[in-house]
Amino acid sequence: MTNHMTAGLASDETATTTPSGQPLGISHRPSPTAARLDELKSTENRPAFIGYLPYGFPDSATSLEALRTIVRNGVDVVEIGLPYSDPVMDGPVIQKASQIAIGAGERIAHVFEAVQAVAEAGAVPLVMSYWNLILHFGVTRFAREFAEAGGAGLITPDLIPDEAGEWIESSDRYGLDRIFLVSPDSTDGRLQVAAANARGFVYAASRMGVTGERSTMSTSPERLVARTRAAGADRVCVGIGVSTAEQARHVGSYADGVIVGSALVHTLLEDDGSLKDPVRGLEDLAARTRELAEGVRSARKG
Repeated sequence: MTNHMTAGLASDETATTTPSGQPLGISHRPSPTAARLDELKSTENRPAFIGYLPYGFPDSATSLEALRTIVRNGVDVVEIGLPYSDPVMDGPVIQKASQIAIGAGERIAHVFEAVQAVAEAGAVPLVMSYWNLILHFGVTRFAREFAEAGGAGLITPDLIPDEAGEWIESSDRYGLDRIFLVSPDSTDGRLQVAAANARGFVYAASRMGVTGERSTMSTSPERLVARTRAAGADRVCVGIGVSTAEQARHVGSYADGVIVGSALVHTLLEDDGSLKDPVRGLEDLAARTRELAEGVRSARKG
């Protein structure tokens, strides 16, 4: 994958001027993600439903249909995952999906087709990626091609703002959102740094550890959201562990967005980890998405 991604990057990464020789400037495009979250809050008084699926799982064609399926059934913002060979934050379900996608020939350059499909379906397309993939592809090249495909922003679980100078510059240049993660263990100082450098929202991980479905959730994410807002964040969305409509309803009562990943990915797999028949898998995905969407939409009612 590295050879595929690094080929022909030299001219992209050194391009700091326009063809006429003028310095590349800063985009003044408003945050697409913030705009969607604010619209949902003002018009429907509800949080956003943010759904995650890995690109290329179980294959590229089915993954595109899966992305369209979750949008049709209630997802407002889509996290398109870039499968990675060493996904340190991901639990067994997403790890399995990543292995299948990589085995099927997933490449980072192909993900822009998924970004376009999500945008055309009417949702806000984000990409979630470990930083090494973006670095090898070329930060400026990724930002440019991502923006051209209709992408809104990038979630970087293993990149902290202190080390994100190149990404901050490129995302400003192309008007892309920067979504950094915080956890219950983050100090107030770290929360302030994340809030000051984020664009779109701050991703509050409900607990330390890897992603995955949980039968119960602690009260720590609610405290984390309050602390992150106090540190200066305008919008805070919560993920890692949300897997039921009731959990989505509870998280949505205090967060600006409810992020669901493993619970959606799991619908495309049998309990033993093997792939479901694609037709049945997509039907199950649609049903689970509708169930979770109802939880999100009812979060602030009553």
